[in-house]
Amino acid sequence: MGDVLAGFHAAWEFESDSVLIRFERGIRTPKLFQALGERRIPLEAITGVTLSPGKRGTIVLRALPRPGADPLMEAAAGQLKETCDPYRLVLPADRQPFAETYADKLRSLLTEDTAPAERFLVPPPEAPLQFKAYDGKASFNGKAVSFRWFWTGASSAKWKAGDQIFPVTGLSGVEWRSPEAIEGHLRLLRREPAGAAQPDQDPAAVVFGRGYGPVHESLPFAAAVLAAVRCAGPAVPAPAAVPTARRDPADIAERIRHLGELHKAGLVTDEEFSTKKAELLAEL
Repeated sequence: MGDVLAGFHAAWEFESDSVLIRFERGIRTPKLFQALGERRIPLEAITGVTLSPGKRGTIVLRALPRPGADPLMEAAAGQLKETCDPYRLVLPADRQPFAETYADKLRSLLTEDTAPAERFLVPPPEAPLQFKAYDGKASFNGKAVSFRWFWTGASSAKWKAGDQIFPVTGLSGVEWRSPEAIEGHLRLLRREPAGAAQPDQDPAAVVFGRGYGPVHESLPFAAAVLAAVRCAGPAVPAPAAVPTARRDPADIAERIRHLGELHKAGLVTDEEFSTKKAELLAEL
């Protein structure tokens, strides 16, 4: 096709076998789009196209991703805000005739196969990747994930376990919970059962917090790891979640004491001390 449709924050170039999405890098462009740069979506990874009215004199063209085809969308698991959906193209309302033409052309090239894809069809973000969480730094070199704990945020359980390295061959998947949610974290699901634990106590997880593990850094990271895990071999089903007992009061008391020392030393502000102390007390 070779036709280009430019909207707010992105432009779609339609080809005979794919859609090339190029994201802008403007100050108003969502950071996730800027991090992705551009993505080539094979037509077999799309199950349909919709065109609907948007907000404030706009229209929205959206490609419907095929389940199981895109590691980014699989890792996101429906948690992305609408404005950060990479499959949405927002255009001025006066471009509706052009958008309808492009939508019809795209629909004519799609297959009728809407079954979940047996493998990822969309290329994952490329390694190496890294980001800072609240309690540690996560790094991925394409073959293994490493967690290096921060003494200012990691729990005593993680300190006792030490810094961690997880080869993708020993993983069955990735659990990403958006940093915009209360319990935001990234957890590596291991092939060998390791027992249930809260993310802040699990050496196979890093927890997010205000300003830590932002979506545009942690989600591409999770998608890249997930794609590497799938390529490493058939995934072993993760063990069913087991209700976790309430946290050990002694552990919480120790963390509050440590937090108080940081506050006294001037390494934690009054606001940070009060907020974190309240979070810890709420866990009792």
